[in-house]
Amino acid sequence: MLIAYFDCFSGISGNMTLGAFIDMGADADWLQNTIRETLHVDFKFHVTTVHRMGIAAKHVEVVSGDTHERYYDDICRLIEIANLTDSVKTISLKIFDTLAEAEAKIHGHPKGRVHFHELGAVDAIVDIVGSSLCADHFKFEKIISSRLPMGRGFVKCAHGMLPGPAPATLEILKDVPVYGADEDFEFVTPTGAAIIKTLSGSFGAIPDMEISKISYGAGSKDLDSLPNLLRIMVGDAPANSDTVIIIETNIDDMNPEIYGYIIEKLLNDGALDVCLIPVLMKKNRPGTILQVMCNRNIQDHLIAIILTETTTLGVRYYPVQRRVLNRQVIEIITPFGKAPAKIIRMIDGSSRITPEYDWCRDIAKSQKLPIRKVYDIVAQLAEKTID
Repeated sequence: MLIAYFDCFSGISGNMTLGAFIDMGADADWLQNTIRETLHVDFKFHVTTVHRMGIAAKHVEVVSGDTHERYYDDICRLIEIANLTDSVKTISLKIFDTLAEAEAKIHGHPKGRVHFHELGAVDAIVDIVGSSLCADHFKFEKIISSRLPMGRGFVKCAHGMLPGPAPATLEILKDVPVYGADEDFEFVTPTGAAIIKTLSGSFGAIPDMEISKISYGAGSKDLDSLPNLLRIMVGDAPANSDTVIIIETNIDDMNPEIYGYIIEKLLNDGALDVCLIPVLMKKNRPGTILQVMCNRNIQDHLIAIILTETTTLGVRYYPVQRRVLNRQVIEIITPFGKAPAKIIRMIDGSSRITPEYDWCRDIAKSQKLPIRKVYDIVAQLAEKTID
C-alpha cells in the first residue's frame, strides 16, 4: 500500500503543499501548463530552492497580475468546466467547499455567495487545484497527517486583524487533532487546513511504513524557533493497516443489565468493536472497563453515548494502529439455503471461511439442531468452496 504521511511540525499552507509535491518529483511546468490551459488563468510559478535551518526545500510563489475576487459559485463553475479528470475535480471542489462552509458560518453569508477575497485569487486556486493534481498524480492509496500546531497572536486578512488561529482555520479543523504552539505565527492557513482535511484520511503518529521518499516544502517566512517546512514521507505500508480510536472508561456502580443495551447501541451507531473487561478497582470493588473501537469521524458521537447512557463521569481515548486481513462476504449453498459467510485471506495466501453467527443461530432454532452441527455442515461445504 502506497502511503503518504504529512509531517506538519511547522503547519501547512497551500504553497508549502505545492512545494513539497514539486520536491517529491511533480513537474512544475506540467502543473503550470495544466492549470493555465484548463482553468484559463494567467500566472507563472516561481520555484526556488531555499534553506530552512540547513534543510533544502522547494518554495513556490504564484506570480499573477489577476487580482479578481470571486464568489464560491464562480470558482465551482470554473473547476467544473475545466478539462480535468473527475478525481481532480472532486478533490478540488471538496477543498473549496470546505473553505466556503467555514467562511459562510463565520461571516453569516449563504455558501454560494461567499466572497473569498484573497482565497478566490489566482494563487489560492492554483494552490488547491495544483495540490489536487499532485495527489491524483502520485496515486497514494492513503494519506495520513500529523496533529496540527496552532499559533497565537493576530492574523492580517481582508477583514482586518483577526485573532490567531484565524476563525476560518479553526472552523475547518473541527474534529481534527491540534495542539498549541508558543509562537506568534500563523502555522496553518485556511487553505492549508482545507487541503489537509480533505486529503488526509486520519491524523496521528507516523504509521508502520517503509519510507522510500522524503520531500520538503517551505513556507515564506524563515522562523527563528524551528524550520518553517512541511515534510512529506512516502513509502509502503502493510496492506490493510490503518489508525483507529480506542475509547475506554472504568465503571463500578452500574446495573450490569444495562451493558447489553449500550453495546447494541454503540455497534448500531458505527463502533467497529465493543468489549467488556473485568477489573478490580479502588476500594477493592469489582468493575468493568467498557472499551470501544471506532473511526475518528464518529469518536465524539460515541463518547456522547457513553457519557449519556452509563454512570461514568468521563472517558479516555487514544489512537492506535491496527492491521486486518482481507475479507469478502460470500454465500454458500447449504441444505438450509444460502448461508452468508466471510472468506478471509491469510498472509500466507491461504483462505478460511467463517459463517455468520446470526444465520447459524436462526437455522439451529428453526431446524431444532445444535448450533455446533450447523457450523460443522457449513464448514464442510466451505472447504469445497475454497477448493
